[in-house]
Amino acid sequence: MNDTFKELKARIRRLDEVLAERGGADLTFAQAVSRVHRLVRRSDRSREPTPELRTLLERAEDLGRKVA
Repeated sequence: MNDTFKELKARIRRLDEVLAERGGADLTFAQAVSRVHRLVRRSDRSREPTPELRTLLERAEDLGRKVA
């Protein structure tokens, strides 16, 4: 796993924490986090994250800020 992917995984863990705190009250946010997780599972961790993954992560973070 490269360093960039490690940084993305840390950001995803923060999203998971926000989701756990809110108990999944915001369905849109929960779905965005789920999409990020699915894409990470399919991604090649030895390469740079795809633009699609970055975009989905940023959208989920934006939704997380609105929820928090």
